[in-house]
Amino acid sequence: MAGETSRPAADATTDPELACPISPVVDIVFSRWTSPILWSLHAFGRQRFVELERRIEKITPKVLTQRLRQLERDGLVVRTYHPEVPPRVEYEISELGRTLSPLFAQIAEWAAANLDHVERARRHYDEAGAPRG
Repeated sequence: MAGETSRPAADATTDPELACPISPVVDIVFSRWTSPILWSLHAFGRQRFVELERRIEKITPKVLTQRLRQLERDGLVVRTYHPEVPPRVEYEISELGRTLSPLFAQIAEWAAANLDHVERARRHYDEAGAPRG
């Protein structure tokens, strides 16, 4: 139609996900509480909801439920329902979730080698005062 303008196609200069191809992975794996859940399931194996809740102390039951559902939807966690009395539900990391193991190992190595540097940089920045302008 006359007078309408079409939107330009998304490219790396306008779409952050195209500019940074790992953005979707970061959104999936490193959103709040996802990493501790996956880490716990990887490190300790199959767990019931209350076991996860105990290991990840500050997470609320509502948020744990939401994150587990999202991780199940993403294929990173498997939920198994056992029709017993009382019913039992267990969660475990999926084969797809296990493929993240090398990534977590590298991040753990980086953390061990560099978090003290980050803390020193933060202290230095805070002592110097935030830049103005």
